[in-house]
Order: sequence, then structure tokens, then C-alpha cells
Amino acid sequence: MIVIEDYKPAWPEEFQAVRGDLARILAHRALRIDHIGSTAVPDLAAKDVIDVQVTVAALTPDLPDLLTAAGYRWKPHITHDHVPEGAPAAADLWAKWFFNGPADRRSTNVHLRVQGNPNQQYPLLFRDYLRAHPRSARSVALIKRQLAKHHAADEDTYYDIKDPVYDLIWDAATHWASQTGWQPQP
Repeated sequence: MIVIEDYKPAWPEEFQAVRGDLARILAHRALRIDHIGSTAVPDLAAKDVIDVQVTVAALTPDLPDLLTAAGYRWKPHITHDHVPEGAPAAADLWAKWFFNGPADRRSTNVHLRVQGNPNQQYPLLFRDYLRAHPRSARSVALIKRQLAKHHAADEDTYYDIKDPVYDLIWDAATHWASQTGWQPQP
């Protein structure tokens, strides 16, 4: 069941706790660990799930072993991200591994993506664009609330509609990035 909640000021603190755990578990393998998704945008309504992106040099076999040993649940059937319309479509550019948090952090999603790939840049740009454009963030919240209102029990339909809507924001964010010289912060 998809439920969209008002922004919770505790979300950044929850991310920091998860970040610390992941940094300890993955050590040097994690090139960066970022809070992504709607819970990373102040005042944006969202599902009460902390999305974390771990940037790695490559998706290597030791990564699932390390995370599952720490209690994270690997979803091996999730192998790539949605490709926005007009983006480079090569499958390896959108590859990822996806994990749910351990039992004590059920409401955590961990996305492992390769440094420099468009799917690694997308959530950082999306987050920063919405942080810089509160009206767009409010529109995203409205879209998500309406989708959840009409499709809360149908996750496939929710994402089938949400993904192309987000592609529109991706277009605007990409333009904004080129105009401002945006780069992911270290």
C-alpha cells in the first residue's frame, strides 16, 4: 500500500544513521553515500522510506555478500532503473542493485549504482533541482498524493504513471544543470 506522508524533519537524521552503517559495512567500496528521493527534499511529501544511493566503482560480487551479511535484503530481480525518454538507452548505463534495509530499518531502500552513469547522476540532479525549485517540489507532492489516492494498492500502475511524469522534471532539471553548471556536491 502506497501512502504519501507530510515531510518529516527526522528523515535527514534517519539517513545519517543509515549512512554511518553503510560506510562501516562497505568501507572504501562506497565512493559516496547520498540521501536521495523525496525524503531528501525539505518540505516534500513522500513515502516514509529513506532512499540511499551508494556510488561504487563497479557492481562487484562482494557487495551483495557484505550487505546481506549485515542484514540488508537484496532484491536480485531489480537490475536497472527506468530510462527517461531521450536518455542514452544502453542497459549497462542504467544497471543497479537494490536492497531493503535490515529488520531494524525496514523503511530503507539502498540503490547501488556505478560512478558516472546517468542513473547515478539522475537522483542527485533530481534532488538538487527540487531543493532549488520549491514550486516544482510542491507539484511533485501533489502528483504523488493523487497517484496514491487512486492507485495506492497498485504499485505497478503508480510507477507506470509516475516515471514519465518524472521524465518531464528530468528534462527541466537537465536544462537547469546546463544553465547553472550544476555538479553533484562532494
